[in-house]
Amino acid sequence: MIILGIDPGFRIAGFGLLKKDSQQTYLLDHGYLAMASSKSLSKRIVLFHDFFLEKITRLTVTDIAVETPFLGKNAQSFLKLGYLRGILYLLAEKHNITLHEFSPREVKQSLTGFGGASKEQVARVIMQLFPQIEKPKKEDVTDALAVTLCGLWQKRRLDRASHNAYYVKK
Repeated sequence: MIILGIDPGFRIAGFGLLKKDSQQTYLLDHGYLAMASSKSLSKRIVLFHDFFLEKITRLTVTDIAVETPFLGKNAQSFLKLGYLRGILYLLAEKHNITLHEFSPREVKQSLTGFGGASKEQVARVIMQLFPQIEKPKKEDVTDALAVTLCGLWQKRRLDRASHNAYYVKK
């Protein structure tokens, strides 16, 4: 299993890539895609698509995890994030990838045990779990790694549940 977690954004899109085999989990890559606000919306959508398409094909991604947006003060931003989410749905469908979605509260709850945790608390947990990485310059990276872990843990729970259901049915 190789899971790509994404914190989508039109200026900064954070990402994390984890590989899970048997009992080991490996951090393959993490970082962010920076897109200049001087570029048109359509050019940034193409950059977003091409960047994540390359990650998906090069690393044979099996799962994508993404955080669902929340309607904050700016409805326009909320709507525009839908464009990027649409790109992720398209990539997942075209490449036979499972897409996992999590609310910000679910991600925080999963990582810190508290759904109202701050971004700093989430970042601290990420840094404890991945001590080999330097503290990222952008919160979008730790947010993306948190979403990636959430997807990994959910997939593991679903796999266990399906495995247990198989044995119960026999």
